[in-house]
Amino acid sequence: MRRVHGLATYGRSIAAGSSTSSATVAAAMPNLLVRSAMLSTTPSGSGPQFLSRRLADYFGLSGTSVAAGVVGTMFFSVAASSVAQEVHAKELPKFSPKDVVLYQYEACPFCNKVKAFLDYYSIPYKVVEVNPMSKKEIKWSEYKKVPILTIDGEQMVDSSEIITDLFKRIHPESTCADAEEEAKWRKWVDGHLVHVLSPNIYRNASEALESFDYITSHGNFSFTERLVAKYAGATAMYFVSKKLKKKYNITDERASLYEAAETWVDALKGRDYLGGSRPNLADLAVFGVLRPIRYLKSGKDMVEHTRIGEWYTRMEGAVGEPMRINA
Repeated sequence: MRRVHGLATYGRSIAAGSSTSSATVAAAMPNLLVRSAMLSTTPSGSGPQFLSRRLADYFGLSGTSVAAGVVGTMFFSVAASSVAQEVHAKELPKFSPKDVVLYQYEACPFCNKVKAFLDYYSIPYKVVEVNPMSKKEIKWSEYKKVPILTIDGEQMVDSSEIITDLFKRIHPESTCADAEEEAKWRKWVDGHLVHVLSPNIYRNASEALESFDYITSHGNFSFTERLVAKYAGATAMYFVSKKLKKKYNITDERASLYEAAETWVDALKGRDYLGGSRPNLADLAVFGVLRPIRYLKSGKDMVEHTRIGEWYTRMEGAVGEPMRINA
């Protein structure tokens, strides 16, 4: 109980933000990580190295080290607010699967991309939240990452491939004249936009804890794992984000976020959506990865200081309410 109490007390001191100096945080972080890892009861491993691997897995990374992976893709799914606006008619799918199941981590940006697609096309789906420590929910699959989507028992993997495959099933005769433009911006989402977000979400201790407050409430964690994820996770990500800044040559977190938002708005060239009168797959990809951070401090700042807000509001209306089926 002393370890748990110590973590909680330290977490409150971090949340105080300005009252905790960077030097104090830096000095105490290594000890906190070690103490946090000691709480883990997962039989397959222990210690800081094991914790880092599991955190990397939870964030949808392929590497075994948080610092080496694309940790910038850590996002948290939050409900979009209701907006008073003209709502564009949603596209209805031309196929009607009976059973759609998404195996996910709530924090995974790639999972959120798939959910944005399913929501937009009004495809009801069930969600199985995978425990990042044991991964027992996907032991049946040879593919050990998320998202995994099953359509009437058929397994589909990799977010971009899932979305492309489903789109072809919905639009079997589609010959999009702007396919090259759409593909360019879909790659931009995975290759640039996601890397800009981590340094913003975790740019200081208070924002890191703000993010982990959500994950510990919605992820599939035991009580002990929630403590580890919240305090050790926020601690680790705070410092990892600093390494990511250097890796991706980011000198000013917010400036890079604002620049990415403005770049996307410029790509629209005055259109309501990149797809014209309706969102295309690039619109859905950008919206999918931004939706989880929209109501965190970084997302609020982004909307306040850039022109992306109008497009985002249109997307909220176009995508509509989540099609998730509560089991």
